[in-house]
Amino acid sequence: MPSLYFAEALPYMAVMTLSVVMYTNLGLSNTELALYTSWLYLPWVIKPLWSPVVDRFRTERWWILAMQLLIGASLAAVALSLHTDLWLRLTLAAFWLMAFSSATHDIAADGMYILGLSEKDQALYVGWRSTFYRIGSIFCQGVLVILAGHLEHRYNVPLAWSITIGLLSAIMILLALWHTVALPRPNSEKMKAESAAKGNILNVFFHKKGVVAAILFMLLFRLPEAQLAKMAQPFMLRSAEEGGLALSTVSVGYAYGTLGVFGLLLGGIVAGWLVSKHGLRRWWWPMILAISLPDAVYIYLAYMQPSSLTIIDTCVFIEQLGYGFGFAAYSLFLVYFSRGEFSTAIFSICTAFQALGMMLPGMMAGYLADTLGWVNFFIWVCICCLATFVVSALVKLPDDVA
Repeated sequence: MPSLYFAEALPYMAVMTLSVVMYTNLGLSNTELALYTSWLYLPWVIKPLWSPVVDRFRTERWWILAMQLLIGASLAAVALSLHTDLWLRLTLAAFWLMAFSSATHDIAADGMYILGLSEKDQALYVGWRSTFYRIGSIFCQGVLVILAGHLEHRYNVPLAWSITIGLLSAIMILLALWHTVALPRPNSEKMKAESAAKGNILNVFFHKKGVVAAILFMLLFRLPEAQLAKMAQPFMLRSAEEGGLALSTVSVGYAYGTLGVFGLLLGGIVAGWLVSKHGLRRWWWPMILAISLPDAVYIYLAYMQPSSLTIIDTCVFIEQLGYGFGFAAYSLFLVYFSRGEFSTAIFSICTAFQALGMMLPGMMAGYLADTLGWVNFFIWVCICCLATFVVSALVKLPDDVA
C-alpha cells in the first residue's frame, strides 16, 4: 500500500505542479500555461464514466501495472519531446496521456485497496495510504522542482527538465517492476458484482437530499483556490518587471515543497483533531474563514514585491496552513454527502465535480492575470471568496453530524 499510493501521487503532481513550473520556465505566457495545463484535469472530471470498464475488464492488478508502465512511457515521451521543434504540442499530448493513465490508475488502486485488504487491514493502512501519498506530493513539489532548478543553473532549461522528467519516468517504471512482485492477486468477483449494479448510481446521486446545493458547493467552494493554485508559482517565477517576485526555481521548490507542505500537513492535522473533539458543525465557519482569508497574503506580495525569502516563505506557510485547515471542511462534507448506498461510487462522482470546479476557473486564471496584472488578479481571487461563503451557507450538514 505505501508504494502503491506513492506511485499514485507522482503522475498527478507531475501534471498539476511540475508541468506549470516547467512551462513557466520554458517561456509560455500565463494565459497559455493556465489554459493548457487546466485541460489536463479533464480525465479526473470524466473518471466515473469509465470506472465500470476498469471494474469489469481485466483485474485491478493488471490495470495498475499497465497504467504505471504507460505513465512511465508518457513521462519519457515528455522528456524526449523537449528537444524537438514541436515540443509544446508533443509534451501536452504526452501529459494528457499520462493524466488519463493516472486517473485510470486511481480507480484501480482504490479497487485494489478494497479487494486486497480485509476491513481490519483497510483501517490499519489508511494512515499509511495518505502519508505516502503526501510523501509523493512532497517529492514532486519539492525534491524534483529543486533538482530542476539546480540543473537549470548548470545546463539549459529544456535539458534540465528533460533530465528531471526522465528521472521521474525511471522511478515510475521501477515502481511498476516492484509491483509485479509486491501486489497481491485478489479475487475480483466482489468488485465485479458491485459494478454490475452501477446503472443505478447516477439515479441515487441526483436523488440525494440537498443535491443541488451540494453540487454548487463542490463546484464553487474552491473557486479562489482553483485560480490561485494555477498562478501562484508562475507569479513567484516571473521577473520584477513583469510584476513577479523573480525567485529561482530552487527557491520556489523550497517554498512549496518544504515549508508550504509542512503548513498544509499541520493545518490538516489540527483540523482533524479539533473536529474529532468538537465536531464539524462547531468548526465549519472557522474552517471556511481559514481557507479564504489567508489568500490576501498574495495581494501583499504582489504589491510590495519583497525580496526577502523569509517574508515570502512565511506568506506561503500562512496560506498553506489556512488551506490545510479549511480544506478539511470540504473533504468531510464530501464524505458525509456520499454516505449510504453506493458510497464509494457516489464519492467518485463528487470528486469529478471537484475536478471540474478546479479545471474551469483554472483555464481562465492565466488570462485574468495577464489582463488585470498581479495585484488586481489577487484582489479578484479574494473577491471570489464570496462564492465560497455563499455555497458554504447553502449546504446543510446531516442531522447526525456533530
